[in-house]
Amino acid sequence: MLLKTLIVLVFIAMLASLAAGAGWLLKDGGRSRGVLISLKLRVLLATLLLALLLYGFFTGHLGH
Repeated sequence: MLLKTLIVLVFIAMLASLAAGAGWLLKDGGRSRGVLISLKLRVLLATLLLALLLYGFFTGHLGH
């Protein structure tokens, strides 16, 4: 149950980072570092999400 909660939280954080990046892009046309930081965070969260999913499948916590 904890693993599934972590996966959902990481996914929500990715969506929040996507929204923040879009906000920075609309605000200043991507000239500030906000878009870059948002992208870096999103890549980190995507890597973490992939690692959590792989861990869940290989240990049997996810799936059958």
